[in-house]
Amino acid sequence: MIALIVVGILIIAVIFGVVSIYNSMVRLRNNRENAFADIDVQLKQRHDLIPQLVETVRGYMKHESETLRAVTEARAGAMQATTLDAKIAAEMKLTSALQGLKVAVESYPDLKASANFMQLQEEIADIENKLAASRRFFNSATKEYNNQIQTFPANLFAATFGFRRETMFDLGESRADLNEAPKVQF
Repeated sequence: MIALIVVGILIIAVIFGVVSIYNSMVRLRNNRENAFADIDVQLKQRHDLIPQLVETVRGYMKHESETLRAVTEARAGAMQATTLDAKIAAEMKLTSALQGLKVAVESYPDLKASANFMQLQEEIADIENKLAASRRFFNSATKEYNNQIQTFPANLFAATFGFRRETMFDLGESRADLNEAPKVQF
């Protein structure tokens, strides 16, 4: 009789433990999705500003059509991405295209002096700073989620309940650029 009670208590404890682990994984997954929703808000603002920036630049940069086309195509790809991983990849491509635009703009002093261009540049810089902060929060939420589903005892149940390791929002190909020292020429 006592053995039956002990077994019953152990079964109830295991059930409560599994439910607790499951709920914790759900909370962390939802936290990660919420963090990406914050990124989505900043991306929407960036996507809305890019056409204005491109049109402002187009008048000055008649010979840089390839750069402008790359930015426009990357923006379109980013706006069409539906899954979280596809959005991350598309945004990395857009960020790279915007870097190319910044380099091309250096050759046009009149454009850099334009008040409209300066305002757009400031707005995009502000959004890029907010995106960086949102990405850090997203990566932190992703790390917490991945830690939860990969550590014992949650890892015993994660795959069964459909939880899988998620990717971070990293720099992608532009990471190599950060490993090089900037070139200063006089």
